[in-house]
Amino acid sequence: MAKKLLIPVDFSQYSNKAIEYALQLSKTAKHDLVLVHVFTDHINVYRNSIENTDLLDPRVAKAKDEMDKLIADLKKANPEIAVSRVFGDGNLFEEIGKLVAVESYDAIIMGTKGSSGLDSLLIGSNMFDVFQNTQTPVLAIPFSDKPYKSEKIGLLCNFKDGEIDVLKQATALYTEDFELVLIHINTTDETIQALDSKFAEFITRIIAETGIDDISYIIKTQAFLIQYKEDISSAIDSVIADELLDVLLVTKSKKGFLRKIVEENIVKKMAYQIQIPKFFARSNA
Repeated sequence: MAKKLLIPVDFSQYSNKAIEYALQLSKTAKHDLVLVHVFTDHINVYRNSIENTDLLDPRVAKAKDEMDKLIADLKKANPEIAVSRVFGDGNLFEEIGKLVAVESYDAIIMGTKGSSGLDSLLIGSNMFDVFQNTQTPVLAIPFSDKPYKSEKIGLLCNFKDGEIDVLKQATALYTEDFELVLIHINTTDETIQALDSKFAEFITRIIAETGIDDISYIIKTQAFLIQYKEDISSAIDSVIADELLDVLLVTKSKKGFLRKIVEENIVKKMAYQIQIPKFFARSNA
């Protein structure tokens, strides 16, 4: 079965950045790309154009032309990568939900503005809604001039089975050829000795179950949070900056995502603040 990536497209520079990132992933992990454009501004505008050509809306014709040109350009520059298209209309996350329900995708790759304020909130909310309503991982790509890199990837870590499950999902995109940084926020104030022991055991499991063997870890303590008046989300942002991470993996498990993190609703916060690509995945463990 072909490996596939699903990319929502609105022909903006933001979705173009997501396509560019997906192309780079595909050159390593060999994925087919499926571009989906959803007409969200008018219900049934696309369906009506299919069922009755007399009702063809100019927006449909324009979108089809833009999609055809986009795919032609992609195939010309990357003839080895298969690219196809899908159209739909209505709510973005519902339409994407229908697609991933009938066909398997390794990830949904979505472009974001990576900005602050209202634009960031709207874009982040859109991405977060897709993540909340599908079982497929969502990879959020900020608009940036930084070159594509996946050499150093961070994982928010609380020593759970689900985190290894999410790592396995991430290797479908990045293979195992990266440095993994485990990030633990010590909200229960465990001793460093106890945490070092947990890390040693957890790293052994990661190596055995995923094949990733270049692994380090970082612990943020309660004292750090108090001293610098940081919440967990800002502490994680500081790790991203200090460690020069290329990607961050975020786990959403059935049993909850780190009690304190749930209290801060950090998954949603991070969906609204995208400085580097973030891989949001749901654990089945």
